[in-house]
Amino acid sequence: MDRPKPRIRIRSERVVLTRTRSRQDRAADAITSFAGSLRFVYLHAVWFAGWILVNEGALGHAAVFDAYPFGLLTMIVSLEAIFLSTFVMVSQNREAARQEVRAELDFETNIRSEVWSAHIGRALGLDPEEIEREVAHAVAHAQAEIAFGRAATSQAAQPKPPEPRH
Repeated sequence: MDRPKPRIRIRSERVVLTRTRSRQDRAADAITSFAGSLRFVYLHAVWFAGWILVNEGALGHAAVFDAYPFGLLTMIVSLEAIFLSTFVMVSQNREAARQEVRAELDFETNIRSEVWSAHIGRALGLDPEEIEREVAHAVAHAQAEIAFGRAATSQAAQPKPPEPRH
């Protein structure tokens, strides 16, 4: 008799995040993305240069609407900075939420892998305590290497495969 195929449930980070993303979130992400681009910088450079040229009389004194020290420009730029900083904070909060989803999915994957590994090890007749000792040794060695700023490259960091029990 054929065994039924196991149903493997894989949750995608993108799918989870897309389902929780509102219209406001998409707008905040789009604004933050644009504000962090070189197009934004170029647009502002042209805007500021044009504003200053017009208000310094390059098109004639009749065209001047915000004479030096450019109080209107200062107010507009200040308001823009307030809103942009708010959008950046919203995007940072969303990024923190993304990191939480990633951590949750990683945890789920790690647990799933550990359970499968235990079942496979049991089926192969491996000694789980011996494997755990090897894992603890490898982790301790890797942590020591990281603490001293070196990559774990020695043989001690490479656990030898356990022999199957018969």
